[in-house]
Amino acid sequence: MKQQEADHIQMSVPAKPEYVGVIRLTVSGIANRVGFTYDEIEDMKIAVAEACTNVVNHAYEEGGVMNVSFYLYEDKIEIVVADQGQSFDIASVRDQLGPVNADRPVADLKEGGLGLFLINTLMDKVEINDESGIVLVMTKFLHGDEVEHDVERFSEAQPEQ
Repeated sequence: MKQQEADHIQMSVPAKPEYVGVIRLTVSGIANRVGFTYDEIEDMKIAVAEACTNVVNHAYEEGGVMNVSFYLYEDKIEIVVADQGQSFDIASVRDQLGPVNADRPVADLKEGGLGLFLINTLMDKVEINDESGIVLVMTKFLHGDEVEHDVERFSEAQPEQ
């Protein structure tokens, strides 16, 4: 099976909170160029911001770099957030992932793990590798022009004035 060719864009920024916004803006620009909808772009911005915030908060005790790569395919975008910082037990974090229990008071919600749960919810596919630092691969598939067809049908149904 032949691998699709992809355009590759790569950024390396300090693992500091002030650079998370820069990466969010980059996600917006790249996803818009690929053809994602406003809602899909907003979902990707939240997911990538959560991934980058995890790097900022957990990867390094003193300064470090986070690498963000974008692989642009005809039908999808892969966003890779990687660091060379401290690893953690991914299996135990995955076991704790899950929806928020609405019956429990907000004060009883577990701290941590919600970022990865949110990322899993907003993206179509998420993979984590912890062999050297943490590498989080988030994939969003391009779902085409469903809205455009609906808009055409709606406009044809409009009465002439």
